[in-house]
Amino acid sequence: MFGAVAGWLFVRALRRSGDPPLLIFKWILTALVGAVLVWQAAPMADLNTQGAGAFAGIALSAFCGLALVALWRGSIASFFAKPFESLYDGGDREIEPHPMYSIAQAKRNRGHYTEAVAEIRKQLAKFPGDFDGQLMLAAIEAENLNDLEGAAITIQRLCLQPGHGPRNIALALNTLADWHLRFAQDRDAARQALEQIIAQAPDSEMSALASQRIAHLAGTARLLEPFDRKPIAVAPGVENIGLLAGDRHPKAPEVDPEKLAAEYVEHLEEHPLDAEARERLAVIYADHYQRLDLAADQLDQLIACPNQPVRSVVRWVNLLADLQIRHSADYETVRQTVQRIADLYPDTPAAQVARNRLELLKLELKGKLSGQTVKLGSYEQDIGLKQKR
Repeated sequence: MFGAVAGWLFVRALRRSGDPPLLIFKWILTALVGAVLVWQAAPMADLNTQGAGAFAGIALSAFCGLALVALWRGSIASFFAKPFESLYDGGDREIEPHPMYSIAQAKRNRGHYTEAVAEIRKQLAKFPGDFDGQLMLAAIEAENLNDLEGAAITIQRLCLQPGHGPRNIALALNTLADWHLRFAQDRDAARQALEQIIAQAPDSEMSALASQRIAHLAGTARLLEPFDRKPIAVAPGVENIGLLAGDRHPKAPEVDPEKLAAEYVEHLEEHPLDAEARERLAVIYADHYQRLDLAADQLDQLIACPNQPVRSVVRWVNLLADLQIRHSADYETVRQTVQRIADLYPDTPAAQVARNRLELLKLELKGKLSGQTVKLGSYEQDIGLKQKR
């Protein structure tokens, strides 16, 4: 057992040494000095019988000790100083090699895009699976070299490589969708890139967000509007608006909630996972139609939808509680709604916020009731202008 531990220590010391041959020489010389000390140990045990020989042995032992100090003084000093040196130079830990793109970024900033691509390819030759390098290469191709097709090929190769996490894949494909919309106004190609996220990570938060984005993709005509702007005829404004009576001030055009609700319903038939449209439809059901049950049904569908971000689910539950309070639901109904946050995510900050709201829920309901309009009785007018009698 002792021999195995000693052997492991020797091998470890050789690997960590900056000069292994010198270390082996020190060990051999130390072994020789140790043998001399052992040889002199027996004569030095009895000074009365050995006489002057014992004193000669003492001198030889002192010389051997000085030799050991001279041999190992550097190693001993390094042993005690090493912890302090490591605070500044990081110690003797091996640095994991990683790609460096500072030169490529500098060349890109100067407008030397071809040279920047060459520098990135040099790094990728050493680290072919590096995500950041491939994404930077695709960005230069799409944004600086006007080679959207080449950038798409780079992104697709990245997605086919093993070892990249789903979030990195989603980031790359979302970026590719941005380039299709920005540089080619190609809605179909952007949709294909987003659908690829859903195909590669079907039951994940990334797929849910990709579905949301697909639902809000603008049409080709809308994407071309910034490049084909038409003059807009502006009608003359109202003159002397400050002199008009309050009831004659121009008002913003009112949006027909029934028409808006019909548009949302039609949109949700095509894109049932569009959370924003369903959320707005729920508010219209509650505030315009006074149908809290329909609003709750829409929000419950969002809350029950899998793979949604926690912050979104918490917002929908709180929105449902707000609508219930706004439309005079009873305390128990609102309490059960807010309690859902603590039940769904018991060990999160959102759960603690929900518990705090439950503690103040009765005051919140009371404040809502006190804020309602109360019809007052008729009182004698100009009472403050009458003289005291």
